[in-house]
Amino acid sequence: MNAENCELRKKLVKNCHRIVVKAGTRLLTDPRLLPVIIAQIKRIRDAGKQVILVSSGAVGTGMKSMGLKRRPRRLSEVQALAALGQVKLMSMYEAECEKLGFRAAQILLTAEDLRSRERHLNVLNCIETLLAKNVLPIINENDPVSVDELKFGDNDILASLLASMTRADLAIILTTVDGLKRPNPDGTLGGRISIVRGITQAERSMASGTDDGNLSIGGMASKLKAADTLNSAGEALWLASGKEPDILERIFNGEDVGTLFLPPVAKKKMESRKRWLSAFCRPKGKLVVDDGAVLALKKKGSSLLGSGIFAVNGEFERGDMLEIVSGSNVLIAKGLTNFSSDECRLLMGHKSSENHAILHYDADEEIIHRNNMYVVK
Repeated sequence: MNAENCELRKKLVKNCHRIVVKAGTRLLTDPRLLPVIIAQIKRIRDAGKQVILVSSGAVGTGMKSMGLKRRPRRLSEVQALAALGQVKLMSMYEAECEKLGFRAAQILLTAEDLRSRERHLNVLNCIETLLAKNVLPIINENDPVSVDELKFGDNDILASLLASMTRADLAIILTTVDGLKRPNPDGTLGGRISIVRGITQAERSMASGTDDGNLSIGGMASKLKAADTLNSAGEALWLASGKEPDILERIFNGEDVGTLFLPPVAKKKMESRKRWLSAFCRPKGKLVVDDGAVLALKKKGSSLLGSGIFAVNGEFERGDMLEIVSGSNVLIAKGLTNFSSDECRLLMGHKSSENHAILHYDADEEIIHRNNMYVVK
């Protein structure tokens, strides 16, 4: 590892105030490792840093309690195991935290809790209050009530979204591998990659499963997606092996362990509202725009006007999240619409000065205002 990369790691951890740590199922179902992780978190907290823990392991812990070797396929059985395992897992966390002189609190989330702006802010305020009271927030997906449309996918994605939402300086994903590996020509995994500056297709092609499907979901692909989410917001993600008993201390010493995913050099930290627009909202429809509108949005910082729209897809209401795409279906931006789908169909292709005459009321000039829009870079 060169001197520049060493300096990048040390500078990053020195300036960290808030960290999200995610521990995977394979780690948390090993009774020897959970106390080690909590002890390391205690030392980070003692150094004056705030820690949020994203914990997998509810289903795996439930399976251990029931003596099961394979993860069930039926949703109701998985949900029941999560409900059973969550109690056991939190009792273990609480016991370990109390031994070390602090308290833990549990927050269970579905994706809808973060998509809704009001619930998003409620979750954020709860986390901020717990941190202010020196309590360790332990967050997991609410598996007993989650169905496909309410799921994050896995806790790697949840960790990246929480880190973005809470404006954490760093997310650390602890897993059973020691970083992203280069593939060998024969298909085996080669050397560890120390630093990735902006994820490209080359890194995505290296992704392969890292977790045992009998216990958990996810793998390297989800970890790269998590890194991409954070890098897009201007934040960093560090992937490392939780099997090493002092891995968090080594990370905070700036050592060359795991793989550090950094945003592109010119990427600035995204403001909070833009983070919500870019990562949390589920689009209700799509506006297809011409080349002139694409240029205005990407290069000139403009709002979206009706004159640049030539197709409206889906049914939606004022205030809903929409995707803005080019004629070739390339995602250009996301934003909150000032008009319903029926109104957008009436206004598309027309100048904003005509909005009043078309709708017969004092309407906004912009279909989507720049302040309510995230433009894809």
